[in-house]
Amino acid sequence: MPDRPVFRELVPIPRVWDRLARVEERLLEVTIAQTPFLTTVAQHLLLAGGKRYRPLLAQVAAELGPEPGGAPVEAGVAVELVHAGSLYHDDVIDNANTRHGVKSVNFEWNNTAAILGGDFLLAKASEVAAPLGEEAVTLIAQTYATLCEGQVLELQLEGDFEHGPDEYFRVIGGKTASLIRTSARLGAITGGADRDVIEAISEWAWEMGLVFQMADDVLDLIADEDFLGKPAGSDIGEGTYTLPVLYAIHGPDGGSVRSILEAGRPFEQVDIDRVIAATIDGGYVERVLDEARERLRVAEKAASRIPDSAMSPVLANLDRYLLDRVEAARS
Repeated sequence: MPDRPVFRELVPIPRVWDRLARVEERLLEVTIAQTPFLTTVAQHLLLAGGKRYRPLLAQVAAELGPEPGGAPVEAGVAVELVHAGSLYHDDVIDNANTRHGVKSVNFEWNNTAAILGGDFLLAKASEVAAPLGEEAVTLIAQTYATLCEGQVLELQLEGDFEHGPDEYFRVIGGKTASLIRTSARLGAITGGADRDVIEAISEWAWEMGLVFQMADDVLDLIADEDFLGKPAGSDIGEGTYTLPVLYAIHGPDGGSVRSILEAGRPFEQVDIDRVIAATIDGGYVERVLDEARERLRVAEKAASRIPDSAMSPVLANLDRYLLDRVEAARS
């Protein structure tokens, strides 16, 4: 997991990392199926690694309670299983061939294996959450329903030039921010935090989730293939027009961008590069980054409601990390 050393600097709390190590063990323990092939499929991406950003947030939020025990570990396992299961399904929808630097499940085997593997992971997420209580199970179920709604809306908007920021934020709120919020919320709940603290960290994580996706969408335009692990502008190539591109489409020089996109897919990389250049040169990447910074200020305001918290510097570190990735890609 290439980002883990960075996260260790951002979150210098040994017991957080002790619990996260247990999350890794539990992910493999709970995904053992009676059918060995299903175990192989279910563990394929888990073994490939990943940032483990969501279970990390669960462990950080658990520190807001009086004395985190083992329950936050199970919270971290549950949210990561939801995330992994959704990726299996996303890769089928997108016909993706790689994920986390390895072949995607649908490419390694087939779509059927990927769909069933994703279903298995999602079922296991509910099973893991069940002992945490009714609120946890309900939260996991509602979050996955929200993920599906975000994905469906994105499919409906594919190739559409007319939608704007409102629809964009509905998509990323559903697809990304909802699970990031749930990760922090479930961590705080299982850590025994006060209800006011649970609400504050949930609001913080919602804004963080939006910024997480906004930063990723900017990276898709400004980073190179070595950084991204895929060609720049992949979202454009798939007909997904993210916020900076939407601003370019509706901007004063949007006609030139529309003329490229109206030609229809598949796009040549040279055409994608022209859209990227118009988006950057028009100042729309900077506009989105300014909006992301404003959302981070909203997140910080929510975090400030957590009384006398030794976690404040850690939350601030995690805030900065998201946009620091963008600056790293530029350098």
